[in-house]
Amino acid sequence: MKLKELFNFFIEQGIAADPRGAETARLALETEKKKFAALTTVEKEDFDTGRLTNPYLDSRILNGSGEENVNSVLVGIDIETAEIMLAHALKERGRKVDLVLTHHPEGHAYATFYEVIGMQADILHRQGVPINIAESLVESRRTEVGRKVLPQNHARAVDAAKLLELPFMSAHTVADNQVVNYLQNTFDTRAPKRLEDIMAILNEMPEYRHAKKNGAGPRIIAGDKESRTGKIFVDMTGGTEGPREAIEKLAAAGVGTIVGMHMSEDHYKEAKKYHLNVVIAGHISSDNVGVNLLLDATEKKSGAIEVIECSGFRRFKR
Repeated sequence: MKLKELFNFFIEQGIAADPRGAETARLALETEKKKFAALTTVEKEDFDTGRLTNPYLDSRILNGSGEENVNSVLVGIDIETAEIMLAHALKERGRKVDLVLTHHPEGHAYATFYEVIGMQADILHRQGVPINIAESLVESRRTEVGRKVLPQNHARAVDAAKLLELPFMSAHTVADNQVVNYLQNTFDTRAPKRLEDIMAILNEMPEYRHAKKNGAGPRIIAGDKESRTGKIFVDMTGGTEGPREAIEKLAAAGVGTIVGMHMSEDHYKEAKKYHLNVVIAGHISSDNVGVNLLLDATEKKSGAIEVIECSGFRRFKR
């Protein structure tokens, strides 16, 4: 599979698993196309044309023409300059590395990742939060994160990949969508009644078992093992944590338990205030689930690829 084919396949998989619904993701692309068509010639020169085919701006080809054949991939949850140097060292020792794949975004994908937060409005709406309230809360959070990202040095790892001529790609929301879809469907099907049942389901999964052995397994942080779940909301996609004020709205909409990757102290206090149960499945372990599901789908489509694990990633096949 060529790099551009792999990237396009990841985008397709992200859309198929989008918690807003695939149609909503496709409508977002149509909106971007209409905006582009209305621009002047000069304005079009500065337009990020990736927006026309990719609704997840934190997932991009960061270096490479797209024509490279990909049979061997160095995969990490975080790839920075050190991991790029690691890929180069492996190649120097005769190890084949066709692509470096990061989950968390770098370069252009990091500079624009806050844009993905906008999808959280539709996610909240599907949980019962009125769309006008959801949009207002999410827009405030999106611009806040955008201001925090603005001064960062986004280009270090990408520059290293360019200097060492290593193809480099990020797969952030496309992978997060996978784990949300997988866990939400699992909980909807198996209908756990108490938090201990959620924990038992998570601990059946190899990524969470592996994390547990290393001291980072799933944990109940609000409620206790005998607390009844109520409506379960898997909240793991949309760039980063959503607005703190959304906790109150979710409780009012009937959500009983949030299953997340992580939760800030302020969000935790809100969850306790509004009597929401919270299970933290784990950040890196949940990222592993999402990336593994993407790789499973890729191998089903194109055959086996060599995966070199690094930076917190472990390959588990389903």
